[in-house]
Amino acid sequence: MKEKNHSFSKALYLAVGILLGAGLASLAVVGGYYLGQGDTVAVTYTTYTSADEDSFIDSEFISKLRTVETMIKNLYYLDEVDNETLADGVFTGLLDSLGDVYSTYYTVEETEDLLESTEGVYYGIGAYVQQDSETGYVKITGVIEGTPAEEAGFQAGDLIYAVDGEDVQGLDSSQVVALIKGEEYTWVTVTVLREDELLDIDVQRRKIETITVTYELLEDNIAYIQLTEFDDVTVEQFEAALDQLEADGTRGLILDLRDNPGGSLYSVVEIADMMLGEGLILYTEDKEGNREEYTSDAEQELDLPIVLLVNENSASAAEVLTGALKDHGKATVVGTTSYGKGIVQTLRTLSDGSTVKLTTSAYYTPSGVNIHGTGIDSDVEVELDTEAYLEDGSDNQLQTAIETMKELLGE
Repeated sequence: MKEKNHSFSKALYLAVGILLGAGLASLAVVGGYYLGQGDTVAVTYTTYTSADEDSFIDSEFISKLRTVETMIKNLYYLDEVDNETLADGVFTGLLDSLGDVYSTYYTVEETEDLLESTEGVYYGIGAYVQQDSETGYVKITGVIEGTPAEEAGFQAGDLIYAVDGEDVQGLDSSQVVALIKGEEYTWVTVTVLREDELLDIDVQRRKIETITVTYELLEDNIAYIQLTEFDDVTVEQFEAALDQLEADGTRGLILDLRDNPGGSLYSVVEIADMMLGEGLILYTEDKEGNREEYTSDAEQELDLPIVLLVNENSASAAEVLTGALKDHGKATVVGTTSYGKGIVQTLRTLSDGSTVKLTTSAYYTPSGVNIHGTGIDSDVEVELDTEAYLEDGSDNQLQTAIETMKELLGE
């Protein structure tokens, strides 16, 4: 088994990010680690020149493929189909055949949208989404305040059924987002399923500057920070929030990761580094047993009691942070069992600008636990009183977190 240690610097990510965004014509393949339902991250290089000896792509396969292409072009009745659409369909089907919702083919246009979204600025409607494994649709998990999505009346829990009349079942979250996004001030119709009713919602696309971190100082100088996802912008936003709250004299931190679908490996590693001190954050293993470790140094350890709020929609990168803080004894976890995504996807951008996303490894918490399919249990289990929350905004999970923090503070 090979072992490799990573203690990533921001400079490394930025340098590699430049290579990902430009000059790919001369590269066969470029890859990036994908740890969440959101978007991507740290990039590595791998080049593949040809298929192996037992490839199914032989002369018989090529002949069959050409025959089917000819049949479509000569016999298909409903619409004219161009070569690019047919080619994209072949690769889409190839990835779909794996039966893995996280392994996906992205067209050139979808790839551009995917990479753009990691910057934290885009033209869309302002809603957070996550794959819903039970229905095959993408679910809205949150709406950004002051955005077109809020104005149009979207709600957390809405299942996106169609975009401009096109059924999107089976598409992953990035593909659905690509359909919703578009030129600024144009309109899109999003059909959502809400409580067994289909609703057509017209919404205008506008520039969205993603705010992934919100914070406030609660009673008794208890700090509250909510992380809605892990984008490139999240690290700076989190650091600014933490600095301000510490300057205000906070005595403890409640970190709310509820409904956080995950995202950038860079972001979660950097944020963990601000809190943990020296230690292992996570490690990954591929099918060959190769292990990569992601570690924190001792320069920025947060000397405060920490309570984490999680729920069934806290996924992937959110679970990385939860697992790291819990395993190191740095945090008490309050809420419900997390989502349970313990596998890693790698992006491989092809020479024409399209991209393949493949599940390439599993990740483990510092104690060696893979949480895929099981999630992370809370230390203090408490279900959200949804009825009370919808009625008057009262949040019994947050109140439990405050009470837990007071106990940690000896009150």
